[in-house]
Amino acid sequence: MDYFLSEEQEMIVDVARRITDEMIIPQRAHFDETEEYPREILNALAQADLYGLYIAEEYGGFGGGSFEIVLALEQVARGCTGMATAFAASALGAYPIIISGSEEMKQKYLPEIASGKRFAAFALTESGAGSDASGIQTTAVQDGDHWVLNGTKQWITNAGEAGIYTVIAITDRKRGARGATMFVVEDTDPGFSVGPKEKKMGIRCSSTREVILKDCRIPADRVIGRVGMGFITVMKTLDVSRPGIAVLGVGLGQAALDEAARYAKQRVQFGKPIISFQAVSHMLADMAIQVEAARALVYAASRHIDAHRDQASKAASMCKVFATDVAMKVTVDAVQVLGGYGFMREYPVEKMMRDAKILQIYEGTNQIQRNVIGQELNKEYTK
Repeated sequence: MDYFLSEEQEMIVDVARRITDEMIIPQRAHFDETEEYPREILNALAQADLYGLYIAEEYGGFGGGSFEIVLALEQVARGCTGMATAFAASALGAYPIIISGSEEMKQKYLPEIASGKRFAAFALTESGAGSDASGIQTTAVQDGDHWVLNGTKQWITNAGEAGIYTVIAITDRKRGARGATMFVVEDTDPGFSVGPKEKKMGIRCSSTREVILKDCRIPADRVIGRVGMGFITVMKTLDVSRPGIAVLGVGLGQAALDEAARYAKQRVQFGKPIISFQAVSHMLADMAIQVEAARALVYAASRHIDAHRDQASKAASMCKVFATDVAMKVTVDAVQVLGGYGFMREYPVEKMMRDAKILQIYEGTNQIQRNVIGQELNKEYTK
């Protein structure tokens, strides 16, 4: 379908598609098998200026918004969701600085992130604080002109590869939600370390590790926004970033549909291609409907968020739930279309199905997203 992209937006898609077709797809099986971090490919995305799509021009970026990064992420996810996750995670780590950082902080960090010289990461989750972010135990205590952070963050994408981390910590537990503050932590700060790379079911090439803060001392000017405003920044960040996760489901779903349709045209049984059998053609038709519907919702939500940042929550959650549920269903159906071949690593749909599951879990489970949508509906219908 024609989504009436501007010339610049078409260029973004073309550049991301070329890198995906020439570099990512030929190597995705290798990186899935070895679980290596694809730094060379991510550097190619940076050299193509894709890391700065959502960053303002005055900080070295393209000057776009959520929609522009969504266009690039869709193409990268069509090649490999693990690589797309690593790419998206840098934007997630940068958004708190964009949303709440001081001008000095933006000038210091955003040009490096926009150029891809240093990747970013977002450190929120802990062993006891996943969906319930209020369960955070990491603390930050002011000590003169420094803050001292202690705690462990879990399942942090890009940990060990990023140079810039946006971290939330409790600065005043008595104040509840208003007692959390966000900070910038650098990988060279004393007391900063990371754990071993996690072994995952899918998105294996992306780096997922613990971030360990042990008497980690950072300068006082590393506070993002104001002390006590950390949770507000986190919520605003996730509202802007969730379409990026949603579109990973679109790209992955499109890739699975492509593989299944090509196979169905080539696979001959009972003297004719299996795509001519109604049972198979209807499966493919449903897959195509679902992927296109997901794309339309994600694009619309991204454009809405760019125009109405203060009204982002429901749209962000809706597109995240729908598109990632679609990705899971479509990849399972793709394996079914390929039959026994779909279960083998020689064919990419096996990897696609493994990669799809995490999309329903990270950056807010789809169950939590339904809670958000319900809460927003409750507000709308009680006015």
